[in-house]
Amino acid sequence: MTGSGETRAGLRARPTLPTAVLDVVVPVHNEEVDLGPCVRRLHAHLSEHFPYPFRITVADNASTDATLAVAEALAADLPGVGVLHLDAKGRGRALRAAWSASDAPVLAYMDVDLSTDLAALLPLVAPLISGHSDLAIGTRLARTSRVVRGAKREVISRAYNLLLRGTLAVRFSDAQCGFKAIRADVARSLLPLVQDTGWFFDTELLVLAQRSGLRIHEVPVDWVDDPDSRVDIVATAYADLRGIGRLGRALLTGALPLAQLREQLGRAPLTPPPARVPVGLPRQLARFAAVGVVSTLAYLLLFVATRGALGAQPANLLALLVTAVANTAVNRRVTFGITGRRHAGRHHAQGLLAFALGLGLTSGSLAVLHAVTGSPGRPLEVAVLVAANLAATVLRFVLLRLGMHHRG
Repeated sequence: MTGSGETRAGLRARPTLPTAVLDVVVPVHNEEVDLGPCVRRLHAHLSEHFPYPFRITVADNASTDATLAVAEALAADLPGVGVLHLDAKGRGRALRAAWSASDAPVLAYMDVDLSTDLAALLPLVAPLISGHSDLAIGTRLARTSRVVRGAKREVISRAYNLLLRGTLAVRFSDAQCGFKAIRADVARSLLPLVQDTGWFFDTELLVLAQRSGLRIHEVPVDWVDDPDSRVDIVATAYADLRGIGRLGRALLTGALPLAQLREQLGRAPLTPPPARVPVGLPRQLARFAAVGVVSTLAYLLLFVATRGALGAQPANLLALLVTAVANTAVNRRVTFGITGRRHAGRHHAQGLLAFALGLGLTSGSLAVLHAVTGSPGRPLEVAVLVAANLAATVLRFVLLRLGMHHRG
């Protein structure tokens, strides 16, 4: 297969093999030493652990050593290994050519050094095979990722991803991990719009996917950095900055057909559930009272449990705060029939306002009690707090009902 005069040797996979479900591309440039062990290890892993037919495509971009000869020998020796040769350099160019020439429904790529633990490959592509997601990336920046690399590369990677968040408003965590996959139908729509042919190719593809409303699946990976990496960090960083500027301008000027892509590829918003019939005032009062009884009991238990260690006022503060947050959440759903996260922050803020007023009532009651009696007994403290909480509960109901816009 050829593409725009860039390729000389086409994909070669044995004709007796079934059509591959997954095509893993390994882009290489002057990797005659590492290529053989890499492909054999990858082939052995896929043969043993991957439950679908696969292909490995070595995309040789303008190597000047024996890389192409090594790749052709691997293709002759291992079933399901193909070779694609390009006369021009560029990882992005190699991926575009290999992915465009493939007939597999799921396309992936990984760096030749196999820095990523191959155990993450099936979790990477499974959501694409099932149709759950559109693209998938390995991330070295998740909390559960395990990464071994120098401080310099760690700082550069995190700084680059922070820069992307600030300039292009990306939501994916790791743009440059050499471990990604994409559905072929999505690739056919996005690849013609990706201009970069080098290291910024990944970032540009992911930004277009995000802006088109596609679902990007992230897999935490175990990563051991290759100390023999030949990436020119300064040149790559400069090219990335230029890519960010170019892509940012295209997004601001509307030069990219994002609306059409979103209509063609994006996932439709979920249909909201049917509106719930508002609960009448009598039933709201009954439910609120039931929640209030439980909250008051929980409050008293917390107060009594912490009174000895903290003192009266701190124990009152802690018990009231804990039960107030829980009370708002339960009343929001049970009493006022509100589900989902919409306006949840505002409702909890209203609950905290009621908490502050309740704190004033209960703390004031305790202060007056101690001022009048000096050292009241525990039963008298509890009785005063029950009365103050009843008043605070009435006030809380009024505030929450007004704030949550429910009418009887």
